[in-house]
Parts: sequence; C-alpha cells; structure tokens
Amino acid sequence: MIKHPIALAGIVLFLFAVAGVGLVAVVNDQTKTRIAANERQALLDQLNALVPANTIDNDIVSDVVSVSDPERLGGKETQVYLGRKAGKPVAAVFTSIVPDGYSGPIKMLVAVRTDGSLGGVRVVSHKETPGLGDKVEERKSDWIYSFENKSLENPPLAKWKVKKDGGVFDQFTGATITPRSVVHTVKNTLIYFRDHGMSLFQKAGA
Repeated sequence: MIKHPIALAGIVLFLFAVAGVGLVAVVNDQTKTRIAANERQALLDQLNALVPANTIDNDIVSDVVSVSDPERLGGKETQVYLGRKAGKPVAAVFTSIVPDGYSGPIKMLVAVRTDGSLGGVRVVSHKETPGLGDKVEERKSDWIYSFENKSLENPPLAKWKVKKDGGVFDQFTGATITPRSVVHTVKNTLIYFRDHGMSLFQKAGA
C-alpha cells in the first residue's frame, strides 16, 4: 500500500495521462475513418452524377488508374475512374485540370462513354471571379450541362470553341477566358480518350 501522498498523486496523474492519450488515439482513429468514409461517399456521389449507378455494377471509386499527359489532361498525374457492367467498359471519368483558368487552375470531372460521347462535366474546385467565371459551377448556372452527350463529331472538332472564336459553346458576359479554357480542356480529354480510352480498361484489369 502506497502511503506517501506525493507518490500516490504521481501515480494517479500518470494513469490519467495514459488514459487520456489512449482516448485521444481512439477518437482520432474513429474521426479519420469517418472522414475517409465521408470523402469516399462524396466522390461516389459526384461520379454517379456523371455515370449513373444503374449503368454500372463495379466499385467505380476503387476501379481507378493513373495516367500522365499534362498537355491534354492538364495535370502532372490524372486519376481516371472506370465504370463497368458485367465486366464490360461503360465509361471513364477523368480528373482533368484546366491549367489556364482566369484566376488559376480549375479541377473537373469529365465523364466519357465508350462510344466517345460525354456523360457530363462537373467543376470540382476553382478560384474564378464570383458573378463572372464562377458560372462554370452547376449551382451558379446550367452552362456546364451544355457538354452532355457532345463528342468529337458533335460538334465537329473545329467547332469545339466558344462562339466568340467561331465555335458552338456560349461564353460568359465579361468573362470569355474561363469558358474558352474549359472547352479546350474538355475537347482535349475527349481526344485523349479517343486515342487511349479502351486501353485504360485493359490496364486496370491487368
């Protein structure tokens, strides 16, 4: 039995410290797990908005490959999420980057079906000017929906420009640079898929 009050207090404090550290570790681990699960679900929701869940039966979040083509896809490394049904390719979703937005890089998800048509485009993050370039966001305008079902044949490649440059896509009043850059990157993503798309599914399944 410990009779010295200072020694007793020291032991009590030590035990509290050990318990506190253990509690922090458990909470931290649970928080990390919860955050990771929430981030995964958010990504899945974004992907399913472009590749509907009923069109695929694989785990599209985990079926992913990494490619590098900065000239076309905008980033040093690009993640490509692959959707399949019964093992057959359905669509690829590229994490393409617009490197030359008016206020900096614009991160996007670009979904391309195996027939070369767009399942859709969504802006994930940007720093464009509020009220002008930020109209690339779906919550600010419906402009981003204009890419749905488009392909390199519809419109023809030469028309993949904003109207001000002789193309078919609208620009924003007072902000042409942002839509021009987005159109250019989406076109280049389609070109990349045309040249390499089906090999991505083989690479992932290897």
